[in-house]
Amino acid sequence: MSRTLFILQDAPYGTERSYNALRLAGALSRREGEEVRIFLIGDAAACAKAGQKVPAGHYNLEVMIGSPLRHGVEVGVCGTCMDARGLTDAELVPGARRSTLEELTNWTQWSERALVF
Repeated sequence: MSRTLFILQDAPYGTERSYNALRLAGALSRREGEEVRIFLIGDAAACAKAGQKVPAGHYNLEVMIGSPLRHGVEVGVCGTCMDARGLTDAELVPGARRSTLEELTNWTQWSERALVF
């Protein structure tokens, strides 16, 4: 079993870092023998906001985060970062949850590799 931690810190839109990280996390989570966790920190906390409305033809990170979640990936969202951005627990996509720096620390120790976007 291989264990990979994805740490996203970029805003959901404006750059493609979070988009590409979720693409890779989704692809990896579908592979046999892979265990993936995703931690959203800083501006990336908004990636897990439910009800995102984007222009037609544009990617939607709410939809994209659903793929890893459907494959059993844990998604933690920094609670301090949520508070700073006025994001409540009720506004998170189903399956994502408020988390802490302590949990990120534990996940970092758990992982065999950490990819930071």
